[in-house]
Formats: sequence, structure tokens, C-alpha cells
Amino acid sequence: MSNDWENKLDLLIKSRTPIIWIRSPEEERIERLLEQSCDRLGKRLLLRWDFIEGLQGQSNKQGYARRNPMAALDCLDDLSNKQPTLLLLLDFHKYCEDNAILRRLRNLSRQLRQQPHTLVITANEWKLPPELEECIAVLDLPLPGTEEVHQLLESIAKITGVPLDIDVARSLTQSCRGLTEQRIRQTSARALVLKGCLGPGTLDNILEEKRQTIARSELLEYCSTDCTTSDISGLDNLKEWLHQRYLAFQDGARKYGLPLPRGVLLVGPQGTGKSLTAKVIAHTWGMPLLRLDIGRLFAGLVGASEARTREMIRLAEAIAPCILWIDEIDKAFSGDRHSDGGTSQRVLASLLTWMAEKESAVFVVATANSIEWLPPELIRKGRFDEIFLLGLPTMKERRAILELHLKRHRPNHNIPLEIIIDRTEDFSGAELEQTVIEAMHLGFGQNRDFNELDMIQAAGNIIPLARTVREKISTLMEWAKTGRVRLASKG
Repeated sequence: MSNDWENKLDLLIKSRTPIIWIRSPEEERIERLLEQSCDRLGKRLLLRWDFIEGLQGQSNKQGYARRNPMAALDCLDDLSNKQPTLLLLLDFHKYCEDNAILRRLRNLSRQLRQQPHTLVITANEWKLPPELEECIAVLDLPLPGTEEVHQLLESIAKITGVPLDIDVARSLTQSCRGLTEQRIRQTSARALVLKGCLGPGTLDNILEEKRQTIARSELLEYCSTDCTTSDISGLDNLKEWLHQRYLAFQDGARKYGLPLPRGVLLVGPQGTGKSLTAKVIAHTWGMPLLRLDIGRLFAGLVGASEARTREMIRLAEAIAPCILWIDEIDKAFSGDRHSDGGTSQRVLASLLTWMAEKESAVFVVATANSIEWLPPELIRKGRFDEIFLLGLPTMKERRAILELHLKRHRPNHNIPLEIIIDRTEDFSGAELEQTVIEAMHLGFGQNRDFNELDMIQAAGNIIPLARTVREKISTLMEWAKTGRVRLASKG
């Protein structure tokens, strides 16, 4: 645990903060950290209470206040001021809807300012009652850091009698970042059962644990992809930029002084390759791809959306290095952001703050179909490393896209493309692909291979989306001329 967090905890205790809420699901770790704080501060007693076992840590009251939350608070009245005490309450937030408990906590918040005792409540999520907002100090417990994870793995390896190799220890430590202490112990236990020791093979167990964590959350989707840069025709400016950012993830970039890349915003009409680009980045960079549908963050209960956002961030950082793909971010934050009580505004603020301050290797790829509904604070310089406009393909890119799809289905084709290229001026990449598929249907329906005439007929049967939203595309191109966005294609 970092000295900074420990110092914050010690300061809250020494300054007689009456009630502290440590926000984390890791009860055992919190109890151990409180024990260490008691040792640092000297002559402090740590008591623990939960609904089933009652009071623990005081021999003459072992099991006291079992199944009685009010009595657990009343036990503070019997404590001597000569023995400073921390009372750790597990799951106590569930009882704070009771008006009597609420009133007792408010009374204690005044009383404990004159006494050397502190109440500590642990809960992962808790919508604080308004009456307690001024009484409680909130302290977020971060997930185990590099040193803490390394020490834990070393202690587990020591029990097996097989010390960790330095390189293996470094690799496992990095892979375990983002997991709770309990998850690390469980994953290590499975590896010990299967292999007998911790080693390179443990990495597979860790990755599987992270996948399971993502699946349980229902907030993120773990996407598998085998797309490569050869699946994207054109977009040369974007490809070159992405290669530079990939290099910035290497250790040498840290020594050079470069920060970890934050992310990229891809804007453009539907079918121009934004989603495909996200998949290509993940595969070519060798990183997991996590897809976020922002609609999953919003919940009906007050405060739940913000809690889901924090959980999503925790999950993304748990599997880092990774690609976080935020699909159609413009739709999520469109409309009047005050009509929902400001929830969408708070969720957006949480995302932007995290993106600006994050130190984890989570590269954000956000996509948007238009700029009309993008909040100004999202497209301001510095939020993303760069904003790219993926416009309709140029004549050269249309040829490359048609060649790509034709060779995928007919590697030795000899279909002339000049007329087809001329007649598909407003087509997106997806519509060009559909042209090839439609031509194949025409040929198959007549029990023959498809040809140039089928391609021309297929192109004539498709009305490109660009012709119905020409004004929006013009707006995007005008926006590009302001210099606030880079064109993904050259020329």
C-alpha cells in the first residue's frame, strides 16, 4: 500500500474524524491495513463487528451485539478514553436506512469528536443518506499496487518452497495489477493445484480470471478479434499515427519521458471503418478489446450510474493493458443532459476526469457518427490524444476496398473496376463491401460466377447513406477545415 494512502488514513484517525467510510469490497485487506495503522499510531485497539459474529477483538465482549446493529454502536459508550479504539463495522451501510440507526450515527459524529475513538464502515457502494453527508469522510481504497502485488506473490511462492524467478515475478506482478487481493490469492491457488508452483503458465489463469471478472460485471463486453491492418484500405494518416502511439507503450518510451497514450476519438459517417479500426488496434497491438455500451452505465436509482461508471473503470484497469472501445459515444450524451437530473453530465465528467488523470495502460477508442451532439468538453484538445475524421473513401481508396473484398472471395479475379469506382462516389466502405456481396448473389442466382455487369447493377441497387445525410457530411468536412480534427486519409 502506498504511503500516501496510509498517511491519509492516519491523519483522519489522529484528527478525530468520527466516521470513516472506506470504499472497497476488500474486507480482509481493510482489516489488515487498520491493524497496521493501529501499530503506527501506537496503543490503539481494533474491534470488528458484523451481523453474524457480533463484536470481535475484545475478550470480555466476544460476540456482543450479535444480530443487533444498534447495540454495536452502543458499545462505544463503554469504551475508556484511555484506550483509543477503531470500531470496524462490516456491511453496516445496509442498516442506515433505519431512522434510529441514522439518528444514533449523527449523535455519535458529535460525541466522537471529543473522544479518541473512530467508527470505520466498509462498503463497496453506498448511497450516503443526505443526513450523513457532513458526518462521514470517504476514503477510496485503491486496488493493490505493484509493490503490494509483488510482495503477495512472493509470500505465496515462499509457501510452496519454489522461489519466483525475477522475470516471472515481474510479468506476474504486471498481469495481476487491477485484481483484488482475494482474486490474486484464488488465481494463485488454482495455479498451484494445476502446476504445483507459480510460473509462466500462471499468466493464462490470470487472464482467464480477468475475463471472468468482465463477464460477471455485465458492464463491458470482452471482444475477440483477428482483424489486421490489411483489412483496412486507406486511412494512411490514422495508421501512421496509431503506429507511433503503439511504440509509446514500450518501456523505452517511459525512459524517454513520454506519458502513456490516452486514446483517440474516431468521427465519421456509418460504415467508414470506425468499429473495424478499434478491432484492428486491439489485434495488432496484442491487447484485449473491451467494448463499452454507455447505455449500460445508466441505472434508475440515484447514484447508481456513477457507481457503475467507477466499476467500469476499475474493470478496465484490471485487465490493462487493453483497448477500451466506447461505441457511438455521441448517442449516449445527446439531448438535454439536465433532463435526467444531471446523471449523464456526472457520468461524462467522471469519464473525462479519469481519462485526464489515468496512469493505467488503458487506450480509449471512442467512435461517433456526427459532431452535432458531442459535448464541447469531450472534443476539447487534451481530452484525447487526437481526433480523426473518417470520411468517405477517395477514388484510390474505393479501388483498394473493392480489391480487398473481391480478392477475399475471388483471389484470381479479373473484373475491371473503373466504371464501378466511378459509380460509387458516395459509397462508404461498408456499402462497397455490400456491392460485392450483392453482385455475388446476382451471379449465384443464375448459376454462374459474377462479373463486371453484376457489380455495376449491384452498385445501382444501393442508395448510399451519404446521399440522405449529405448535409451532415458537409458539416463534418467543414469541421475538419478548422484544424480541430485530423483527416484519417491522405489527400
